[in-house]
Amino acid sequence: MDFLSKFGSMSNRAAALTIFLAWYVAAFVTTLAVQGKLFDTLLYSGKVLLVALLVMSVMFVVSRVLNRTDVVDAGWPIAFVAMVLYGFMNNPYDVAIGINVQTLASGLVIIWGLRLFYAMVGRLRKNSEDKRYVELRKNWKGNEAVNTYVRVFAIQAFLAWVIAASVNHVNVALPQTVTWVAIGGLVIWLVGFVFEAVGDWQLKRFLANPTNKGKIMARGLWRYTRHPNYFGEVTMWWGIFLVALATPNGWLAIISPVVITYLLLFVSGIPMTEQSFENKPGWSVYKRRVSVFFPLPPKT
Repeated sequence: MDFLSKFGSMSNRAAALTIFLAWYVAAFVTTLAVQGKLFDTLLYSGKVLLVALLVMSVMFVVSRVLNRTDVVDAGWPIAFVAMVLYGFMNNPYDVAIGINVQTLASGLVIIWGLRLFYAMVGRLRKNSEDKRYVELRKNWKGNEAVNTYVRVFAIQAFLAWVIAASVNHVNVALPQTVTWVAIGGLVIWLVGFVFEAVGDWQLKRFLANPTNKGKIMARGLWRYTRHPNYFGEVTMWWGIFLVALATPNGWLAIISPVVITYLLLFVSGIPMTEQSFENKPGWSVYKRRVSVFFPLPPKT
């Protein structure tokens, strides 16, 4: 049985996520209302969302100039960087630049975002438009530009805002010293960063070799997991969640790793990527031998 199939049908997974989100919103509102922080937190969160929308609106204009929707992939990490910088600079407690949980969480997201932005720009320069976006546009009705902005750029701005909730929570909290829990989160983040960065680098080298055209990447980290980049991404956000636990009400940061895990495992990450490989020679063998997500020794 495939690892992902153990989580039930798509409808059951969607229902579980809906229940989680309903619980989270209720807990979020209740906790902050009791502490008298709800209005200020919502105002701060709204401003952060506007930052993400501004970044994605600029990227939308760029996409129209270049005539390729996949520019949004480069805008995704920059939206995070912009939100984090805005949140850090507008912390109500005047965070000092130094060794504390705020600088740690913000620094980790900025490092991740800038590396991913660099990787995305390199991919955009070398490749034609991602076929996934081309196929999406074929199914749309109405104005193409409006559909593209709302269904791609605005939606990704909103999702980026939700996923960045953990570090935004840290940046709005009272400055805290780095605890052992935060250090544990840093270690987990580093594991994820290595998997994503090294996995991307290995794939880039593999694709750059003309002799590998049409072949399946099954070397390096890709020998142990079919998606080292997605595993790394999920792991990093769980690490940032642990960093956030070092702040008051840090458990509210749970929204970030849960949402990114769900999206990459069941929606836009692994499912869409694997669907594009279904008819590729050697894929069925590779799929049978290599773990879909968690790094494991390949099956014989």
